[in-house]
Amino acid sequence: MKKAVIATGGKQYLVAEGETLEVELLKTEGKTASFTPLLVIDGDKTTVGTPEVKDAKVTADIVEADVQADKVTAIRYKAKKRVRKVRGHRQRYTVIKIKKIA
Repeated sequence: MKKAVIATGGKQYLVAEGETLEVELLKTEGKTASFTPLLVIDGDKTTVGTPEVKDAKVTADIVEADVQADKVTAIRYKAKKRVRKVRGHRQRYTVIKIKKIA
C-alpha cells in the first residue's frame, strides 16, 4: 500500500490512496488537485525528498469545494468591569479524496 506525506495550508498530512480528508481551503479551478509529496512510502521502500520527492505526484479529487466548519466562539469577560465581548468564527475548508500516488 502506497502512502505519502503532503503539505497544504501550512500543515502536513499522511495520506493513502482512497482516503478522504479535510484540508484548508484550496483555491483551485476544476475538480482535481495535485500535490508534490515530501515523503513516499511504497511497501518497504521509503523515499524522502529534499524538500520534495522529484518525479512523484499525489492526485486528489475535490469532493466539496467550500465547506464551513462549526462555529467557534471566543469570549472575553472581565468580572465587575462591564467588559463582555463575544466573537464567532467559522473556518472554511475543502474535502478531498486521494485518487492516486504516482
